[in-house]
Amino acid sequence: MGHEHKLEIFRGLVKFKSNVTKIWGVLIFLSIVTAIEVALGITKPDFLVGTYFIGMKLLNWIFIILTLVKAYYITWDFMHMRDEKSNLRRAVVWTPIFLVSYLILILLFEADYIYNVFKDGFVTWNF
Repeated sequence: MGHEHKLEIFRGLVKFKSNVTKIWGVLIFLSIVTAIEVALGITKPDFLVGTYFIGMKLLNWIFIILTLVKAYYITWDFMHMRDEKSNLRRAVVWTPIFLVSYLILILLFEADYIYNVFKDGFVTWNF
């Protein structure tokens, strides 16, 4: 089982790709994305920290997007979505991505409202 091969058709040529090769590819891709996240978290470039987009720092948006990319790729590879029909792939992968994005949007608007209530309300806070 561990040494099964997957048949791939590449430009008309039949090619076998082993599971070991696929696992190394996944490890390298996820390691690169994680290294980018760690490097950005340590350095915190000024132009990303000082720039705001929809009420949140641009650096935070980059972290959210990179996390969604990693989640999508893990679903794509480890749940074997690349081998399924396109309708099943869309139902399994795009539905959670849409719902997570919608949740983030709702949380940002609610947090901005709460912040403005505390800032401009009857009791002012020293943030």
